[in-house]
Amino acid sequence: MKKFFSFLGIAFLGGALTLGGYKMLFNEPLVQNNLQDATLPTIQANYNSSLSTNSTSIETASIDFTIAAEKTVNAVVHVKNTTIKTQQSPLDIFFGTGNGTRKFEQVGTGSGVIISADGYIVTNNHVIENASAIEITLNNKKKYEAELIGSDAINDIALLKIEADIDLPYTPFTNSDSVKIGEWVLAVGNPYNLTSTVTAGIVSAKGRDLEGNGNIESFIQTDAAVNPGNSGGALVNTRGELVGINTAISSRTGSFVGYSFAVPSNIAKKIVDDLLEFGAVQEAILGIGIDNRYEDEGVKIGKVYYDEGAHNNQFKEGDIIKSINNVKISKFSELKGQLTAKRPGDYVDVTIERKGELITKKVVLNKKDTFNSRTLNISLKDVTAKEKKKFDIKGGAKIIQNNNRTLNYYGITEGYIITKVNSKSIANAADAIRKIENSKVNRGTPLFLELINPKGEIEKIVLR
Repeated sequence: MKKFFSFLGIAFLGGALTLGGYKMLFNEPLVQNNLQDATLPTIQANYNSSLSTNSTSIETASIDFTIAAEKTVNAVVHVKNTTIKTQQSPLDIFFGTGNGTRKFEQVGTGSGVIISADGYIVTNNHVIENASAIEITLNNKKKYEAELIGSDAINDIALLKIEADIDLPYTPFTNSDSVKIGEWVLAVGNPYNLTSTVTAGIVSAKGRDLEGNGNIESFIQTDAAVNPGNSGGALVNTRGELVGINTAISSRTGSFVGYSFAVPSNIAKKIVDDLLEFGAVQEAILGIGIDNRYEDEGVKIGKVYYDEGAHNNQFKEGDIIKSINNVKISKFSELKGQLTAKRPGDYVDVTIERKGELITKKVVLNKKDTFNSRTLNISLKDVTAKEKKKFDIKGGAKIIQNNNRTLNYYGITEGYIITKVNSKSIANAADAIRKIENSKVNRGTPLFLELINPKGEIEKIVLR
């Protein structure tokens, strides 16, 4: 009998502990991680203006985000990217029941911004890269098949087109140079496959270059919440004008932790214009080399290439670039951003410091036609019209400098023309660089090159 009551006491004690644990765990509010079901409150942001000169009154102004949001949400779209992947099946190879491969669909999603009433849409290149089909869903749930007009992998911008029966709502570009640090902005996109979602923040920095990224960029940095799915969405000012295309976040978790980055609208618009007019991006250069040892404000000229930049014999080694068209230049990424937003043939006013004196030069920009491959350690240049006719080719990239030991071993030197990379035809040097740098040769995947030697003979080589 004593044993019975002993067991009964233990049972009551266990029940009490269980109930207590339950109360401790579940009577506290739980943090929900279901973003699709989460409802976020609308917060009105206010600020007090500066004191008047007589310090007797304070004006209170309210920043109203609703107008900008209403203008933007219907112009931001959901982008669905369907890619056909081929995968080897070890079972098929082992048992001999098939051809050893199978095809499957891989779906990715992101955002896009309608920039014209007739259906042109800007998004990120990485949102639609390698897509076999692109589907656009408007904020009203209508779906359209999209055509890829063109893309620029370096600046991560792509241009799409849909055909609709009506004029579509769109967001106009504005001058991103006029955006100020501390200015309020809205990020509009489709995070986690939600419909158009609006978040607010301020411009934290301009001309930002992300470390660890192979390209030198000139991002607008904000603290507006941007998450997976926001890529390609709109960054707008409080008037609902497009100041940037949301592109990246700085995060160790893959989700927003305080910093997000957008391609400035001036760069995005210039890329769009180039793709529509030329089918490829026209990159402008000053024709100078940079002294990277210089650490003060501005960009120090290390070398002047007279044969590349027209009128840049006005520059001298040691000149420090202080501004472009009255836009202050503090570092190279800001200079790169200004040049990326310009076209070859454009004139720019370059203010330089020379021996302590500020001098402004009017310089015409040239077209960049020489590109470097970090993967292969070679320099490439566009083939000329004469070379195209001589070798009967539509495009290609000529090797003008070769520091690759493997290529040298096989006798491939300066003067060879690359016509195909991994069986894909090459349009120009920039195209060749993109295809080479996007290959996975550094991860053990072979890289196939087809070349024409100076005698006009076709040669093929596999690099591992």
